[in-house]
Amino acid sequence: MTTPAESSRRREALEYLLGRIDYERNVAVPYGERQYRLDTMRDLLERLGRPDRRFPIVHVAGTKGKGSTSAMVAAALDACDLSVGLFTSPHLERIEERFTIDGRQCSPEQFAKLVARLRPVVAAMDEELSRRDPPDIGPTYFELTTAMALLHFAEAGVDAAVLEVGMGGRLDSTNVCQSTVSIITSISFDHTRQLGDTLAEIAWEKAGIIKSGVPIVSGATAPEAAAVVRRVADERGCRLVELGRDFEFDYRPPQHLERTAARGHINFRIGRDAARRESTDMALGLSGPHQGANAALALATIDELRRLGWNLPEAGVRRGLAELHWPARVEVVARRPCVVLDAAHNVASIEALLATLAESFSARRRILVFATTQEKDVAGMIRLLPAAFDEVILTRYTQNPRGVPVDELRQLAQSLPQANWRTSDDPAEAWSAVHALSPSPDDLICIAGSFFIAAQMRRQIESRPLGPSA
Repeated sequence: MTTPAESSRRREALEYLLGRIDYERNVAVPYGERQYRLDTMRDLLERLGRPDRRFPIVHVAGTKGKGSTSAMVAAALDACDLSVGLFTSPHLERIEERFTIDGRQCSPEQFAKLVARLRPVVAAMDEELSRRDPPDIGPTYFELTTAMALLHFAEAGVDAAVLEVGMGGRLDSTNVCQSTVSIITSISFDHTRQLGDTLAEIAWEKAGIIKSGVPIVSGATAPEAAAVVRRVADERGCRLVELGRDFEFDYRPPQHLERTAARGHINFRIGRDAARRESTDMALGLSGPHQGANAALALATIDELRRLGWNLPEAGVRRGLAELHWPARVEVVARRPCVVLDAAHNVASIEALLATLAESFSARRRILVFATTQEKDVAGMIRLLPAAFDEVILTRYTQNPRGVPVDELRQLAQSLPQANWRTSDDPAEAWSAVHALSPSPDDLICIAGSFFIAAQMRRQIESRPLGPSA
């Protein structure tokens, strides 16, 4: 149990971090070598004794699925009796979610101690950078959380760590680390203002994580993106293992997830001809064909680690994938009526969510609560909603200034009259609107559009449930 003194130290540490430049909360997110300077991150880690060099790293970039793939790799390694650090972003409710070891979040006390370790180092860097002509800025919020994760993992003596890229790859703070295996998940359109408005441009930014001679596992199947990944891998002398060429999978969806905790399954195949290997009927803790693809990437990565001499028994890998719980990924948080939380926040991830709802859920009526983030393809996401839901409640999350105003969502929705659109000013009002629709036990309520709306709506669901929890 956290003591009042520990709570106070945690609160002070969090306020310090939130006082740094935080591009996750900027309405307009900049992207360039002035804002994302890898030299600053390298300097920070040097002053901390290069904690990133004390364990092997699996590095994960991509547009969609990088968080789930990271969690799957970490869960599989953990189930093979390795101690595994996992760094992901953003968090849903507590910042400690970003750095876990063996599935356990960093404690509030550890969090405060990590920030205390950083503060004098950052103060010295700030002072030196302020004397430059022109003056420069010190480490950002995301750079500090990256350093905290690496320091936490090193001090705990983990056997390995899995690092999820924040945005892009080439200029991400995690890209100063030397990886053992790198992964690029699927590539689609997101952060186009920062990363480029073609798949080739986006792929080039993601491929920035490819290190000379380090194996790369790729789920980039769009021809334009795949070509870029192949070119960069070839230029850097990397072994490239591609979905659809070197490995493949079949996905069997679970049925009636509104009533049962059934699991989907995949058959996984890797290699060619006489070297072909197959793992059949592997249960997944996460649902959806997109999670089948993520699981295939994780399994191909496990195969690469085995090639490097790691002892990773199949029984452990199977157990890790089957038992993984990863919040806000088609997460059933209540039944009768069924309530699903999902962090889908771009067109590709909304499409994946809708496919999963169609194949694995049956419902008399479908209700959606939707809020999303500025600089996304908001119109593209909204166009997908009317055909999938009987009622759509448009709202705005309130804990981050990047939320799209409700009036803007309403204007986009007006051109799609076939849906029953409603608007609510905030998550609390949106949940009241759900209650007012008097959902029956056979209805489905889905919350999607952003990590931030998923986090805020979870609290509403817990405080004012519609029925029994899942």
